[in-house]
Amino acid sequence: MSYFRRTGATTFDPTSAVGGAWNTAEQHVAPTFGLLAHLVETDRIARGRDDLAVTRLSFDVWGPYPLEVMDTAVRVLRPGRGVELVEAEVHCGARRVVTLRAWLTATGDSSTLEAGAPAAVPGPQDTPAWDPTADWPGGFVASIEVRRALENPGRGRVWARTGVPLLDGEDVGTLARTVGLLDLANGMTVRSDPREVAFPNVDLTAHLFRRPAGGWLGLDTTVTFGPDGAGVTSAVLHDEAGSFGRLAQSLVVRRLS
Repeated sequence: MSYFRRTGATTFDPTSAVGGAWNTAEQHVAPTFGLLAHLVETDRIARGRDDLAVTRLSFDVWGPYPLEVMDTAVRVLRPGRGVELVEAEVHCGARRVVTLRAWLTATGDSSTLEAGAPAAVPGPQDTPAWDPTADWPGGFVASIEVRRALENPGRGRVWARTGVPLLDGEDVGTLARTVGLLDLANGMTVRSDPREVAFPNVDLTAHLFRRPAGGWLGLDTTVTFGPDGAGVTSAVLHDEAGSFGRLAQSLVVRRLS
């Protein structure tokens, strides 16, 4: 079982492991984020740009979408010697559902200048196991392994990983595998019971100051609800070597009753 199967040069078929958490008949957006990152990386390599690395990923979610075949496209919006802006998008049923804009910047040795990273947090081996299906349904949530330490509602530390390949029979890099888990930030340290309050995110933006090592993804997360139906989930990103970036998600908050 994988999250997606390639059915053509630009088309992909989701499996049941992509089933959503808000609605199990729809796709969880997390694997799509990973798929788009994979397409950006595949395009970068095909163009011979090994001198560039992805340092920002900004996803916009245009709406929910079913467990149906998706068509994808990648294009370079801003070519450059040391900086590029690349866009990738997914259509499902002839409707655009997710867009990614990624900044790629030139790599170089800045090891003598390295400083300022957020402090490391206790690793997965020091964090209690937790079953996320206690809060969420769906094939994607059931496919992940989670360890969690909560300080209070909406504030906590989570480690997550999956043994499910992103794509059937296709090599996928560490970046895309990591990106395919980022959307978990909004659901693993909930501020309110998702059976009583909906708080879906309409976007996700991640800034990276080094490449993730893969394996366990750590999310040191804070969820904030405002007074007018909006919220923000923010997290410092970690792997077992330490922090490597930050993310933020815009939330639409509403009571379900």
